[in-house]
Amino acid sequence: MKDYPDRMTPEQARQFRDDVLNIVSQIPRGKVTTYGMIAALAGWPSHSRMVGRTLRYTPGAELLPCHRVVNQEGRTAPGWSRHRYLLEEEGVKFKANGHVDMSQYLWEPSVNME
Repeated sequence: MKDYPDRMTPEQARQFRDDVLNIVSQIPRGKVTTYGMIAALAGWPSHSRMVGRTLRYTPGAELLPCHRVVNQEGRTAPGWSRHRYLLEEEGVKFKANGHVDMSQYLWEPSVNME
């Protein structure tokens, strides 16, 4: 197995999880952000897939506005049929290709997330 220089220790993984959940809890209604942006804000920019896994497998994460997280192109999560519905309920509009209009709805925090 390849040894990755950015491999997390168990403590770093716990901190990453806590940071991800904290960031997601702050996404405003009617806005979205990306898995990659959350990973970068948590200090691990190459771990966008881990953001998705964190949101999917952490007990209690379903109580957070996880539906406000999309991929960098504005696509919703495959296999989650309510994703688009929940965003539309908040006023988020989709383009003809089925992606969120990121130029209008992307949330980019300008301050440190601590």
